[in-house]
Amino acid sequence: MHTTFAGCVILLLTVPCAADCDSAPEGGRLEWQDDLAVRMMDGLHRFVERKIDESGEHRARHWQRNLEPGGDYATSVDPNRRRFEHMLGIIDRRASHDKPRMERFGDDESPALIDETPAYRLYRVRWPVLEGVTGEGLLFEPHGEPAAQVVALPDADQTPEQLAGLVAGISAESQFARRLAQSNCRVLVPALIDRSDEWSGSDLVAYTNQPHREWIFRQAWHMGRHVIGYEVQKVQAAVDWLRTGSRAKIGVAGWGEGGLVALYAAAIDPRIDGCLASGCFGPHERIWEEPLYRNLFGYLREFGDAEVASLIAPRGLVVEYSHVPQVSGPPPVRAGRRGGAAPGKLSTPSLATVEAEFARVGPLVPPGSTSRVLIRRGESEPATPGSPAALNALLRMLSVADPVGEVAPNTAAGLRLPANADRQRRQVKELEEHVQRLVRGADHVRDRFFLSQAAAEPKSPEKFSAALPRFRRILREEVLGQFDDPLLKPNPRIRKIYDRETWTGYEVVLDVFPDVFAWGVLLLPRDLAPGQKRPVVVCQHGRNGVPQDVIEGDKPAYHDFAAKLAERGFIVFAPHNPYRGEDRYRFLSRKANAVKASLFSFILAQHEQILNWLGSLAPVDAGRIAFYGLSYGGETAVRVPPLLERYCLSICSADFNDWARKVSSTDARYSFMFTIEWEMPYFNFGSTFNYAELAYLMFPRPFMVERGHADGVAPDEWVASEYAKVRRLYDELGAGDRTEIEFFNGGHTINGQGTFRFLEKHLRPADHATSESPRRR
Repeated sequence: MHTTFAGCVILLLTVPCAADCDSAPEGGRLEWQDDLAVRMMDGLHRFVERKIDESGEHRARHWQRNLEPGGDYATSVDPNRRRFEHMLGIIDRRASHDKPRMERFGDDESPALIDETPAYRLYRVRWPVLEGVTGEGLLFEPHGEPAAQVVALPDADQTPEQLAGLVAGISAESQFARRLAQSNCRVLVPALIDRSDEWSGSDLVAYTNQPHREWIFRQAWHMGRHVIGYEVQKVQAAVDWLRTGSRAKIGVAGWGEGGLVALYAAAIDPRIDGCLASGCFGPHERIWEEPLYRNLFGYLREFGDAEVASLIAPRGLVVEYSHVPQVSGPPPVRAGRRGGAAPGKLSTPSLATVEAEFARVGPLVPPGSTSRVLIRRGESEPATPGSPAALNALLRMLSVADPVGEVAPNTAAGLRLPANADRQRRQVKELEEHVQRLVRGADHVRDRFFLSQAAAEPKSPEKFSAALPRFRRILREEVLGQFDDPLLKPNPRIRKIYDRETWTGYEVVLDVFPDVFAWGVLLLPRDLAPGQKRPVVVCQHGRNGVPQDVIEGDKPAYHDFAAKLAERGFIVFAPHNPYRGEDRYRFLSRKANAVKASLFSFILAQHEQILNWLGSLAPVDAGRIAFYGLSYGGETAVRVPPLLERYCLSICSADFNDWARKVSSTDARYSFMFTIEWEMPYFNFGSTFNYAELAYLMFPRPFMVERGHADGVAPDEWVASEYAKVRRLYDELGAGDRTEIEFFNGGHTINGQGTFRFLEKHLRPADHATSESPRRR
């Protein structure tokens, strides 16, 4: 039944009142007196934490394991392996794929041959990985045929020289690279991107306190890559080369961040025969508390560490319960640097939780199909990383019967070693430049993804429109993410909060999911006639705003534009979007990422319910509901209406942008790379959708951009060039009169001139100007 409005004595007697009953929409009385923005955020966190807690129960639906004796288990899990590979951003063809090589290199100060012992020669090496990206580290080369070959990975804050026992920093027992080399193994020790911040920034803009791993993560994530994925590919490129020189089995071993890379590399690459993962394995249901560079989109939806381990079967896995590298957050902000690095910590889990995660592997793999062992010290103590028990277990998996020997005396004194700082700079800058090439070339990638498929020649509006549902599905399911829960009944609760000369206002709360509600303010013109239907403008605030900000107080960004539209006779709804509370909404999005969702997964569901409710109101023309948002509300304008087709029009104010550059560029002062907005990257967004592609999804509905010349969100050139693509498409498809851009002399603010005319033009066209049309004010 349509919700009705009290307009006569009969209705006053029969409709429940939410407030003064003069024009209140039907619903219960809104009794909440607390801060509804805080209440909303609390409920959203409870909801997503429940999703995380429940994720393990639902993972099996994403797997089709063949556990039958003699069955092809490896093939049955290959789709999961490919999805995990995509999650890690491993999509670029390796430069080493066809012609792997290992270059021994040096100079007068640091020669290629670093040391020679009776067991091995030690070289400084590098190897090609991707275009412009190399691995770099140390190679222990035995004098004869190696018994096995191992890629040994230190933690991010350790150097290859430390793991090799050439410099101080790691106890002799944990120098597992050197110990394996002394056991006649060929051992390659790559350098990892570390957690310092020396190169995290740009001479052109600023330097930050982001750890190098976060600096690479933030720009790479938006382009569908990952710092962990880059390092897994360095391991894979090394395996390419190791396979060319020997038939000996290949293993990977690592501690801390190196252990994680080893585990993931073994899961991805079946050529790896055995894996030792130390100080990294365990439950990750609180992955959102770990450093940002550990973030994986949808990880807990399909994987835990047990599921990753199941991808290694039937090959061997050694899990060593050892201390986790202690990380309490990013580096402190030094003088002359910007802050804004994401919070995040690492701590050692309890043995019981590691044992429980390890035990989960058993039922996931065919019985007796894999060799796996959990190493600990005594009954409950963490082992020393790279303990003899762990190394011997790995060697057995690599068909090496002899155990590791006693730690040999260190002969490193006087050696001329590579400069770690220079190597770290090279490794960071190579990855940065690889991502920046992706950013610069993203237009062509997105065109191949979108326009080449959706706008084939000859251009037809019908064919283009027919192609859009597929891209809307990709955006919603694969990029922004969505929750599959059915919406609850709206159950509106209402109270009157405004009583103005030309309109009245009602605060409204609607149920969405358990613990999740939508909240906003409805403005109703006083001159509504019985039976009349009017258009609605949904007016969306920006970051850290609340609905009242767009209605009263003449805030500099908003100028009461919602109230002014109500004065013109439009029905207005000003919803609250939950990007308020700084890191609270950032962590909300981070938690959602774990189950393949994001901040906009909540916002989309809230707006679906808002549309359901608005469309049910008697005076609302459900076919004429428009959206107009500023700043983060403008960001909403190019994400929500393109996906929710019941929005008949969208206006993006103070946000329209070249979003890939805005999020990932390291040479522009406008970029989020230099700010606190660490939640802005969305996985693979930059390689699939930019603001032009998002606007394409509006077609053939009207779309407008409002842009102040002095708006610091981006330069005019970025905005104009990105919008030009939208205008061209609309023109080519015969709908050029349905899109506009207005530039004005002003900043980050609602201008309310061209946009108001645009709303009048498309929501109240001349052929609707009947006696029932609302009065112009």
